[in-house]
Amino acid sequence: MPRGAERAAAAARAPMSVVLDGKAIAEGIKQRLQRELAAMRQRPTLGILSFQTSASDIYRRAQSAQAASLGIATREHAASPQASQADVERVIESWNQDAAVHGIFVHQPMPPQVDPQRISAAIDPAKDIEGIHPQNSARRFFAKARIGSCTALAVMELIESTGVDLTGREAVVVGHSEIVGRPVSMLLLDKLATTTVCHVGTDKAGLLEAHVRRADVLVVAAGRPRLIQGAWIKPGAIVIDVGINVVGGHVVGDVEFEAAKARAGFITPVPGGVGPVTVMMVMKNTVEAFKLQQASA
Repeated sequence: MPRGAERAAAAARAPMSVVLDGKAIAEGIKQRLQRELAAMRQRPTLGILSFQTSASDIYRRAQSAQAASLGIATREHAASPQASQADVERVIESWNQDAAVHGIFVHQPMPPQVDPQRISAAIDPAKDIEGIHPQNSARRFFAKARIGSCTALAVMELIESTGVDLTGREAVVVGHSEIVGRPVSMLLLDKLATTTVCHVGTDKAGLLEAHVRRADVLVVAAGRPRLIQGAWIKPGAIVIDVGINVVGGHVVGDVEFEAAKARAGFITPVPGGVGPVTVMMVMKNTVEAFKLQQASA
């Protein structure tokens, strides 16, 4: 076969990539929340505790803007990078005790002197809208979570928007954090996907590429810009890029987008993919926490 004909045949076999529009999916969730909130006599209030990092600030500003657009009040505390464990816990405890605050969200990464696990345990489980309190994490393990990780739920919302049945599919999660990688892996298992979790150990062993190449569904939340090369993507795969990295003044993901797009069946952009849906899941979880508290009052 002539070389030109070979290229044409390869192009015909290549998947037609669909860029998943996180903004459009988030807007659909927002419209449903607007209808729900319109029927409420009282609106929820969200406490947002953040630290001064560039990636966190992007997320915080998006949360504040969407909360305002929905009529959800916010209490915001910008902690100093030098804040102590006790400083942060005092803010959380004040919100725990305040009946007017219905949800608490603490941004990561935290400064090195603050222990994220102790902070997770300090949040009132009923106000924990990230599902990170040990009690809520245990419920997630048994598929009984009332409120789950906002980012993990956003990932699943984007995957479900493809209409692909995950039963028996090879799913690979790159990153094993408590707020993304681990909860996403459990949600994928709930959908009967055959799920592998990769992490820094996988990379050090030189096995990351091999795992990625097998993935029908790839979720990347490593926090390393363009870690995943586009050439590694299995043709037709679903690629969900959770990474938010600021490089040269631009926000980029953990996946080489353009090269990956040429091979993937579905892929999320950065920005405009997981981020908008995650922010809307923060709002949805705040409403759910409010309803649960009202029901138990």
